[in-house]
Amino acid sequence: MSCLLLLVSIFFLIFIPMKPSEINAKWNQLQKRIAEDFDTDLPDMKVMLFLIGVQELGQGPKKFTKRQKEELMHIATCKLFSQMGFYELEGADQDGWPHWKLVKPIPGYTLLEQEMMMKSLVITYFEDMEG
Repeated sequence: MSCLLLLVSIFFLIFIPMKPSEINAKWNQLQKRIAEDFDTDLPDMKVMLFLIGVQELGQGPKKFTKRQKEELMHIATCKLFSQMGFYELEGADQDGWPHWKLVKPIPGYTLLEQEMMMKSLVITYFEDMEG
């Protein structure tokens, strides 16, 4: 086993303690709950990131431009990856939008690893909000 593969494996054991089947089960439950709460279809990852971005922006629901929606998903991604020490909040701009800085490089994960990691981070985010 290469050193990089070993590090990635250790990383996943530390940061993602759930098995993929547990992650998928919790993800499906979260999707159903959000769909019921918002009376909509099952949300995909983009919708989840948008919701997290709106929450992190803290300005409540309103109309956003396409560019702002992309920025909200970026805010969410930075917030999620900050749980793992990859990003730090620098502060907010004059309009109250948070800005993040990358503090350590994100390793190159496979698509499956990326999917499981993102699902796990989103699940943890919503669990922490309820907690």
